[in-house]
Amino acid sequence: MAVAGEAEHTGTFALEDFLKPYALEERIYRFRCVEAWSMVIPWVGIPLATMLKRFKPTSRAKYVAFESVYRPSQMRGQRTPILQWPYREGLRIDEAMNPLAFMVVGLYGRVLPNQNGAPLRLIVPWKYGFKGIKAIVRIAFTETQPPTTWSQARPSYYGFYANVNPDVPTPGWSQRTEARIGNPFFHQRQATLMFNGYGKEVAYLYQGMNLQKSF
Repeated sequence: MAVAGEAEHTGTFALEDFLKPYALEERIYRFRCVEAWSMVIPWVGIPLATMLKRFKPTSRAKYVAFESVYRPSQMRGQRTPILQWPYREGLRIDEAMNPLAFMVVGLYGRVLPNQNGAPLRLIVPWKYGFKGIKAIVRIAFTETQPPTTWSQARPSYYGFYANVNPDVPTPGWSQRTEARIGNPFFHQRQATLMFNGYGKEVAYLYQGMNLQKSF
């Protein structure tokens, strides 16, 4: 794992360096996909803020950028030019430091499987699932907003923030309702909540912003 940018401690670190000082915890979060389905998932990991503070970001660090592994020899999807690889995501530093942001190493009480993003993936429960970058191999503290994969691919549809918002549609999906996987009445849709129901914890981050434009 590489850590770079506007921080006092940067370099290459083993996974154990990230996890060793902390007790893992389980958090049960709602997970909302941009394709208008949702789940409730028990994740295992550590608060993202706890991890990031170890590297002592400087006052110049306004954003945190994440990058996934790029291994097309093993990951066939990366052999196609559908997206610009490797997969990249980012958060504002205050979003990353919010107590709900979570760095995941497991789910359902087990070690995170490869297909779910091992060894490290991000979960930001008030945002759409594509912000939860998988198989993270690089973290960088930046002064400017980093490029993100889906906002580069379809900037008019997928914004940097990607907050769950029933009032902002995306291609093919109104976002006003969702189907809950695991519900015996899956075909019966339910209303989507602003910030995926976590508004009390995160709405302050976007005070004064036009979320129709900053989507």
